[in-house]
Amino acid sequence: MPTFEDYKGQVPAWCPACGDFNILATIKHALVELNIEPWEVLVVSDIGQGGKLPHYIKCHTFNGLHGRTLPVATAIKLANNSLHVIAIAGDGGCYGEGGNHFLHAIRRNPNISLFVHDNQIYGLTKGQASPTTAEGTYKKIQPFGVLAEQMNPVALAILMNCSFVARGFAGDEDHLKELMKAAITHKGFSLLDIFQPCVTWNKINTFKWYRDRVYKLEEGYDPSDRIKALERSLEWGDKIPNGIFYKIERKTFEEGMPAAKEKPLVQQKFSIADVKQEIEKFYY
Repeated sequence: MPTFEDYKGQVPAWCPACGDFNILATIKHALVELNIEPWEVLVVSDIGQGGKLPHYIKCHTFNGLHGRTLPVATAIKLANNSLHVIAIAGDGGCYGEGGNHFLHAIRRNPNISLFVHDNQIYGLTKGQASPTTAEGTYKKIQPFGVLAEQMNPVALAILMNCSFVARGFAGDEDHLKELMKAAITHKGFSLLDIFQPCVTWNKINTFKWYRDRVYKLEEGYDPSDRIKALERSLEWGDKIPNGIFYKIERKTFEEGMPAAKEKPLVQQKFSIADVKQEIEKFYY
């Protein structure tokens, strides 16, 4: 049985009171309660404040390029489908630079969990507007206010028939933990968008701002109803719903790969001679 201490990594270098601390602790608690050992988990991230998380948790980790979390996570899952693969990204890297990867990961439906640290700004690079920054918000490089309409990743994921779509709040760790557990145990691509207040660069979307607005989807809510899920995802303003919006069963990406059906690719024998022979075909 794993313990919280088993997942203890390096000392975090985030700003004091950053919402990332809550997310890190909640991931550890979720994995412990699911009785998942550190060697059974691989956490992938890109560049950003949230992207530092793999350094602060003890398990298999991979830290790559900005916006490229999902291609790496998908490749890892295909190579070793016995691992619990958790992708960590920020709203800038995932919905901005990595927006195309986000869309196609939903289409492919690999069995990985995506936890997006959504602070509605670029936290590492000093607070520029991200795709989820509200239209009209003034930032250093947006002196006339953000001119683009605010992105709604939850609604987008539902429209694209993502097999698991949820949203949580870093200020409600108990609820967030249950959402993480549900995302990790779901078979297919899981999006968990997490409101993560940035105490340094975002003075608008603070812990209080979210606490005054977020509420949990009511008991009896049916996450299999795609139209109702889309309607609820469009709620924004004085009241913002959190919880599991949409959840269905779909064939996973790795299930469509014949070579990985019997056992993970990393456990299969391979021949360098066969690889060389295939490569040599391109010479002629």
